[in-house]
Amino acid sequence: MRWLAALAALLCLGAAPPPGPVALDVLLAETPAPKLSDYRLFTGPGQATPNAGLTPYDLNTPLFSDYAEKHRFLYLPPGAKVRYREHGAFEFPIGAALVKTFGYPGRRLETRLLIRKTEGWTAFAYVWNDDQTEAVLRRAGARLEARFTDPQGRARTVEWAVPNQNQCKECHQLDRTLVPIGPNARNLNRDFAYASGPQNQLAHWTRAGLLAGAPRPEAAPRTARWDDPAAPLADRARAYLDVNCAHCHNPRAVASNSGLYLDLDETRPAALGVGKGPVAAGRGSGGLRVGIEPGRPQASILVHRMTSTEPGVMMPELGRTLTHDEGLALVRAWIAEMPRP
Repeated sequence: MRWLAALAALLCLGAAPPPGPVALDVLLAETPAPKLSDYRLFTGPGQATPNAGLTPYDLNTPLFSDYAEKHRFLYLPPGAKVRYREHGAFEFPIGAALVKTFGYPGRRLETRLLIRKTEGWTAFAYVWNDDQTEAVLRRAGARLEARFTDPQGRARTVEWAVPNQNQCKECHQLDRTLVPIGPNARNLNRDFAYASGPQNQLAHWTRAGLLAGAPRPEAAPRTARWDDPAAPLADRARAYLDVNCAHCHNPRAVASNSGLYLDLDETRPAALGVGKGPVAAGRGSGGLRVGIEPGRPQASILVHRMTSTEPGVMMPELGRTLTHDEGLALVRAWIAEMPRP
């Protein structure tokens, strides 16, 4: 974790006192804590060390968020287990928390919490201070200016958008219920570089007593890595659209009335946008006819909206302010290789 290492060097960290357990009572409280430190999810000077009760994890294909680094952790109450599901997000017990910190090298911007309470999931965003010592609750969201170098070596500036609570619900809503997006069997079925060495995450969670009911990794579904050149192009593009778009564009979510369904389980060409006109024409269509025109990415509304950074036109409409050049190139290549009718 590069920014944590940089923070440790900056603060000249010595040996920290043994941390207490994660504050489960604070996680389950009716109102969210005003400070991230209240949960004891991170310990030591600058909250630079994940609590021993947290398990790090990663995804095969993650959501694009303006090239930010993301560090993800799972917390489970002592003795609790996650129940495996082959499709969709796993079943998490009451008291579980999904912890995700966003930032760029040398600077943490925000840490988002998804907490499984008795009444269901709740989402909160905590914004880190300039000293990188504490993060505070921001229910109304925030705008933060950040500078970084992108994968092409270009110096970039971004106005980072911390979501407000309604925006969290918009992306994480399925059947009008708040749910996790990323942690499912196919996206977790990959190796992770644990301190003890690389191991498949599903196998590790099972052996650590965190996951119940999972098959062997080779028998579980696996999403392609969007940036793996050895994987088939179509698999990579579909994985990218699934994680970046399908939380809204599926029959059970907020964009169900569009008729455009981009989840990996969708097989109907028209539902994927092939030859399909938009339900409501407008600025978002860019004057183009169909969502995907095989062999012609430049004539496809999907590409037009992925390229744009204009509010009301760009897709996804939340979670980014920049064009993801590499993801756009992937989708363009996928459409370009589709045979024309």
